[in-house]
Amino acid sequence: MRLFHFAAPQNFYGMAGRVAPWSAALAVLLACAGLWLGFWVAPTDAQQGEVYRIIFIHVPAAWMSMLVYLAMAFWSIIGLAFNTRLSFVMSQALAPTGALFCVIALWTGALWGRPTWGAYWVWDARLTSQLLLLFLYLGHIALTRAIDDPRRADRTGALVALVGAVNVPVIYFSVNWWNTLHQGASVSLTRAPSMATTMLLGMLALTLAAWFYTIAVTLWRARSLVLERERHAGWVQQKLDARLAAASVDRRVEDIQGVRS
Repeated sequence: MRLFHFAAPQNFYGMAGRVAPWSAALAVLLACAGLWLGFWVAPTDAQQGEVYRIIFIHVPAAWMSMLVYLAMAFWSIIGLAFNTRLSFVMSQALAPTGALFCVIALWTGALWGRPTWGAYWVWDARLTSQLLLLFLYLGHIALTRAIDDPRRADRTGALVALVGAVNVPVIYFSVNWWNTLHQGASVSLTRAPSMATTMLLGMLALTLAAWFYTIAVTLWRARSLVLERERHAGWVQQKLDARLAAASVDRRVEDIQGVRS
């Protein structure tokens, strides 16, 4: 029942405001630790040399681009099943961050592919399906912004998220299903990792940093969407009045200090 308590926009708004700064702080700390491990502590790769270090940015971004889309699909299912407006808000708040990770994964993959494959881009199964994922993100964002009716926008975006979720397992298993240039997974739940411990720790730290970054910016973005949708609600008006009153007091204090100086 405690979880349903936060389904109310007013309760969610306050909770998100408390959680987001802590998530952002953890993201910064983990990112610093992961970058230090990946770029200064981890050993040089015997085959690829120093260029392999782009893996510490590329792999977490690729993982998050898929996981964020699955999270969008999850919230879409909840929204369609229970008709909860906040679920659609969460799905739409996740989309720009997922698109960002998708762009980072594609660009770092291109920079990594040039010295290893001899080309920035090939129509490889994984690269092509990853590019399709970016188009799905952009399509979701464009549709939900273009439709004026919030209810129609919510349901249309939810359908795009659900249909596009089929592409995520295609991305993940593409190296196993087709003969591709892209290497297989270096980290797996079914076997020991094929990398040094410091490499693995650096990658996991940056992955967790990406997780907490996603939580922080999604909650901040969701708070803005909630205020936009609930702008006529009484609790929103109370918060706006309180902020205006606080701003008025600050201006008076500044004026008094200016006169005294």
